[in-house]
Amino acid sequence: MNRETRSLLIDGPAGVIQAEVDEPAALPRGVVVLCHPHPQHGGTMGNKVVQTLARAFLQLGYRAVRFNFRGVGQSAGAWDEGRGEVDDALAVIAAVRVADLPMALGGFSFGGFIAAQAAAALAEHAPIERLVLVGPATSRFPVPAVAADTVVVHGEADDVVPLSATLDWARPQALPVIVLPGVGHFFHGQLSLLKNQVVQAWHR
Repeated sequence: MNRETRSLLIDGPAGVIQAEVDEPAALPRGVVVLCHPHPQHGGTMGNKVVQTLARAFLQLGYRAVRFNFRGVGQSAGAWDEGRGEVDDALAVIAAVRVADLPMALGGFSFGGFIAAQAAAALAEHAPIERLVLVGPATSRFPVPAVAADTVVVHGEADDVVPLSATLDWARPQALPVIVLPGVGHFFHGQLSLLKNQVVQAWHR
């Protein structure tokens, strides 16, 4: 993401997982793992929305970890329809978790589905601090219910995952959704707005 970005290779269930780590300006107050969009539609850890999430968390003082799902970039393995990708996320979380620092989790689109699944898997034995979901793929995958303090951001004009699908998912949970007017799925031209919304919501 920048000159200070550190490359990392993590042992995963399907082989090596390629990751990148960015450090905040001061000692980190937490660690966040960020999940990228659908691997079969060009999603990688270099996705601009994922990098924007990383910048938001750096501003919040977190160490930001992005990684490629199996079969993407230098990560071993092949697409596993979301099942193995959850295992990949859990392996990364386990590898970068620091005992005395909060662990946050975030994801964009398909990555939002994976992040929510990973948070659910960890809820009983090693719960995360908080979850951020951007344009979660609620119309395409069975996104589980999430904690009440989860930050959800969705574009009003999303033509990949309709806003109505995320509202239908959020409604039974009484979960607020931050809606960015006129914004599409990839937040073109609105990445600064997205970053600011995530930072402000986290403080709330």
